[in-house]
Amino acid sequence: MNLLQIVTVALVQGITEFLPISSQAHLILIPRVTGWCDQGLVIDISVHIGTLLAVMVYFWRDCLGLGQGIGEAILGKRTSKAQRAIHILVASIPALAAGFILSTQLRFDFRSLTLIGWTTLGFGILLWVADRWGRQETRIENMTYGRALFIGCAQVLALVPGTSRSGITMTAARMLGFSRSEAARFSLLMAIPVILGAGTMAGLNLVRAGNAQLTAAAVIAAGIAFLAAFLAIVAMMRWLAHASFAPFAAYRVVLGIALLTALYGFGLNDVVPTGTCLR
Repeated sequence: MNLLQIVTVALVQGITEFLPISSQAHLILIPRVTGWCDQGLVIDISVHIGTLLAVMVYFWRDCLGLGQGIGEAILGKRTSKAQRAIHILVASIPALAAGFILSTQLRFDFRSLTLIGWTTLGFGILLWVADRWGRQETRIENMTYGRALFIGCAQVLALVPGTSRSGITMTAARMLGFSRSEAARFSLLMAIPVILGAGTMAGLNLVRAGNAQLTAAAVIAAGIAFLAAFLAIVAMMRWLAHASFAPFAAYRVVLGIALLTALYGFGLNDVVPTGTCLR
């Protein structure tokens, strides 16, 4: 990977990871648009680590509270912080379990542009519907185990590119009546254990590969993704404090229609194997 590709991948990941528009789909689209070789799953997950650090820095008070809550839960204390930590854990379990099974047992290749086009379009419409008619009265303090599990099960759908992890969890939270900012807040917090789990697997792959050049590229990409993600989080949270998810839903609809038009109307190749160069 040259420096331009590293910077591009990191910026795209950082900007799109926590916006409800699917970072995974955009990472898959990069080599299709530029002609570069596919950056590979290790680089993909390395930039996810950068975004993980960004959300932990932005929500540092929440993260400290979650750490304290985990300790209190272990000691059997039923405090609000302990409840919050358990809710995050409950919401994370379905995706962690499904991701492990998918990566170790099934090994499906979901890098299909047709699939991305339909999921981008369909879940974009669903986001708009949930945001348009969802109530705005529920806060994270009102979270229950049932609500956390519902949002967590929705997160499993994000294993399919184009769905968007943040998008589907925010959609599920809006369906349950959470306010826009609270839906985004819970979505970003529940990303921490999921991204941490995926990043741990990627780190083990880097150690086994022993590739210093790849490790350096991953570190650079993670740093750039951190800066881009932090700024994107700041911008999104400020926007949602007084506005809706409509621009994100509209972007998804336009992108989905454009992809499907290119595929069905102009014969764009649907799948290019991982690692293939298009030049």
